[in-house]
Amino acid sequence: MEIKEAINARRSIKEFTPREVTRPEIEALIELALAAPNHRLTHPLRFHVLGPDTRRAFGEILGSRKAKKLTDEDAACAMIAKVAGDEAAIPAVIAVSVALDDNPEIREEDYATAMMASQNIMLAAMSMGLGSHIRTGAVMDDPRTRELLGIPETRRVVALIRLGEPATVPDAKPRPAVRDCTTWME
Repeated sequence: MEIKEAINARRSIKEFTPREVTRPEIEALIELALAAPNHRLTHPLRFHVLGPDTRRAFGEILGSRKAKKLTDEDAACAMIAKVAGDEAAIPAVIAVSVALDDNPEIREEDYATAMMASQNIMLAAMSMGLGSHIRTGAVMDDPRTRELLGIPETRRVVALIRLGEPATVPDAKPRPAVRDCTTWME
């Protein structure tokens, strides 16, 4: 698959078949993630591959965050159980963490490296016939997530990347035209 084709064909896959993603496949993806540019060669990245029990435990954390919005206790418990089961069923999940350098400039550069590494994983997954879905946001900074993944305060969880053989592939979402987001300078 050509890189242009992979970029244009990549979608956020939310439904996977039960096919296992193998350790060699995951290791190949991480190897390509490590090829992401890193301005000062600080090597800030770490990858945490979540097994089924850890995926379920993460689902309980995620489900409890969603359940806070519910007033009915039974509905909240059902929400937690559903999300935990859904997360456990995902064939593979890789958490990407980055070192938190004391220098704010290096910290930003290293964060950029982590996001480029995440994109490398998702595009490489496409070339292997796998789909991906990246999860970011407040749950990454939840102390329970950090504890579950064994991430010290000196690191930041940047993303969780879900991987698997796509069960369905959604249509492309609209993107802005080049002319609408480009300024040409003299």
